[in-house]
Amino acid sequence: MPKYKDSPEERAAKQASRKQIQALLGQLDVSDMSDLQELFREMVGGILENGLEAELDEELGYSKYDYKSKTGTNSRNGHSRKMMKTSLGDLELAIPRDREGEFEPQLVKKQQTTLAGDIEEKIISMYAKGMTTNDIAAHIMDIYGLEVSDSTISRVTDKILPVVKEWQQRPLEIVYAVVFMDAIHSILNGMKNRGLEDILIACVDGLTGFPEAIQAVYPKTEIQQCIIHQIRNSTRYVSYKDIKALVADLKAVCGAVDEQTALYALDEFAAKWDSKYPKISKSWREHWPEFSTYFKYPQEIRTIIYTTNAIENFNRQLRKVTKNKAVFPNDDALLKMLYLAAMDITRKWTGKRKDWARIHAQLEVFFGDRIPL
Repeated sequence: MPKYKDSPEERAAKQASRKQIQALLGQLDVSDMSDLQELFREMVGGILENGLEAELDEELGYSKYDYKSKTGTNSRNGHSRKMMKTSLGDLELAIPRDREGEFEPQLVKKQQTTLAGDIEEKIISMYAKGMTTNDIAAHIMDIYGLEVSDSTISRVTDKILPVVKEWQQRPLEIVYAVVFMDAIHSILNGMKNRGLEDILIACVDGLTGFPEAIQAVYPKTEIQQCIIHQIRNSTRYVSYKDIKALVADLKAVCGAVDEQTALYALDEFAAKWDSKYPKISKSWREHWPEFSTYFKYPQEIRTIIYTTNAIENFNRQLRKVTKNKAVFPNDDALLKMLYLAAMDITRKWTGKRKDWARIHAQLEVFFGDRIPL
């Protein structure tokens, strides 16, 4: 049996609404998608024309048949016809006029020949997906039958630059519990200048000098280097036939219940594998202060901080967008694309950790004096 989220009353209301729509479409002789598109085009035209009439009412100070409220000398003067390009096809509109020629419509401006917002929104959306200007121009031609130049696409996307600059400089929270970093260039001073006073735990990749750079700006921050990165690096030159067993032994190290047990597992790993791969255990010992941070915390916090996979996946999606364009004409062109792609990616981030209340309580135990009330 099918499962429904709606109540029987809600399902009945939806069925009744669908029947009304079907009856209406039957009366309007809508039989296929072409008829439906024509109906939508007429609806859009009606909405725009009603909006233009309302704008003129406000301009003149009285409605079409309310002459008693007329106070000025200006009045209506019929309509002019204008053909608009839309995603639904060509749309003819009746644009109201005034006798003194003072009316400046805002919904559809005098020199406007397309529903620009519609086109601009599509240009920006395609730009965010990493499409080249040639691809964007081809799609706009397919949809609207309009030629769009590179300079036009650049001008449209340039409109978001002030938003991008504001977003880059937006104030940050005073404290962040966990910050994931996967970087080529450190931006820590910029974060400090934007109001971030403290980071409890920083999860980083294996970039040389990263821990030192963080502690120079945030000396109290705990550093946790990505365990997944280290395991990958450890197996880079391991024979294929040894990888499965070797990784299992490394997981015994990083999956230990506490640091003492982890060090014992590392000793066992060294005894078993040093004769064949001596650099692996040496590397783990050299970086142990950054690897072992998460042994201080309970499992819920460990699962958050042991890897930088979340930020790596985000950066991977950004690279996927930018790789379509081998060369950017300037820094702003790249900045626009990265910002739009970031907004497109993060729009899907709707999930929340169900156990956050418990994690927050645990963080208060370790960092109580640094967490604002």
